[in-house]
Amino acid sequence: MRTQITEMFGLRVYTDRAVFIGNVDDVVLDVDQKKIDALAVGELNPEIGEVKGYTGLQIPFRIVKSVGDIVIVRHIPGLFKSPAKED
Repeated sequence: MRTQITEMFGLRVYTDRAVFIGNVDDVVLDVDQKKIDALAVGELNPEIGEVKGYTGLQIPFRIVKSVGDIVIVRHIPGLFKSPAKED
């Protein structure tokens, strides 16, 4: 998975179960290890869980599955709740 870091800004982030999380605001780098440590995600989807009072979250890069037109991360039950289904 090779991409320019600047191309990641603004990408929409989804879990592999199609749950929208938010948009990439920034990339956290580990300069000593020369790798991406996490994605800083903002504009969070209020339906994914307890995000009240948070303006963003950091998603560890180790759970990123794919980067392209969108970012796909591994779904972690309890962290990313599926939106409530409409009746």
